[in-house]
Amino acid sequence: MTTETAPAETRAGRERRRLDEGTIRNLGLVAVLVILVIIGIITRPELYSDPTWVRNNFLTILQQASAIGVVTVGMTFVIIGGGIDLSVGAIIALAAVWCTTVATQSFGAVGMIFTALAVGLGVGLVNGVLIAYGRLVPFIATLAMLVAARGLAAQISGKQTQISESSVINGIATTKIVGIPLLVIILAAVVAAGWVLLNRTTFGRRSVAVGGNPEAARLAGINVKRQTLLLYMLSGLCCGIAAIMLTSQATSAQAAMANLYELDAIAAAIIGGTLLSGGRGTIVGALFGVLVFSTITNLFAINNLSTEVQNMVKGGIIVAAVLVQQFRYQSLTQLFKR
Repeated sequence: MTTETAPAETRAGRERRRLDEGTIRNLGLVAVLVILVIIGIITRPELYSDPTWVRNNFLTILQQASAIGVVTVGMTFVIIGGGIDLSVGAIIALAAVWCTTVATQSFGAVGMIFTALAVGLGVGLVNGVLIAYGRLVPFIATLAMLVAARGLAAQISGKQTQISESSVINGIATTKIVGIPLLVIILAAVVAAGWVLLNRTTFGRRSVAVGGNPEAARLAGINVKRQTLLLYMLSGLCCGIAAIMLTSQATSAQAAMANLYELDAIAAAIIGGTLLSGGRGTIVGALFGVLVFSTITNLFAINNLSTEVQNMVKGGIIVAAVLVQQFRYQSLTQLFKR
């Protein structure tokens, strides 16, 4: 009797520790956001003294975070599954350029949305096939796709900016529902769907299992190759959604758009607690990571600081987050061995 209940109690204890760790990490990120706001109040008190400006600025931060937030959801799943996707920015550019061609726009908003989602899914499928069945290293496969997708986007657009003529697509960025921008609502819907998918479905459990130990997952009956394929398709789908969002905000598309989005998405996921080696991660934490970076960008903008300094700060945050993650993982491993 005692022998049978001990493992169950151990598993329950580990789950509690994980929940506690996740809560502490999220509270830490909230504290970082509060500190950033305090810095903003100190550096620009004349702006933060205006309630209307504060509200509008808050909505601006959320809108700026919307597209990269959607991409980060897909990236989080890929990293949890033990992979990496360096091609997300290029996929967004390709999907946006393809959906704003004259031929595609002739089918209206529905045709543009379908094209963007189909391109995202298609490129994700190619990535997944190369990695899962072609046995290419994810870093190499997605790096090659980054170059190829950017090249194809430039070829399709003729290196020119393509204007979106669809009032429906363009209106996504300006539409508000009960005072909340539609872009923010889309982000909330994707985050909610991602949370349910990761925490309440077999797909999420399989993703964690594959990222934690692919061989053990295979022996447990999980089709590792198919799961990996689906993860990259999910990432591609998120890129397709983000392409529509960015096209709406800019009312145009070009091959150079969404530059370095892959780095921002990876950084946000890591800061949110996603283990870079796979097997662990949270959607809520990833969202907080996105908000931290968006708030930093906004803080630098209102203080008229250069992008170069902003990038240096972001780089330092990424390094610090990975170091903390490594030390925490090592301490937990030692704890579980006792």
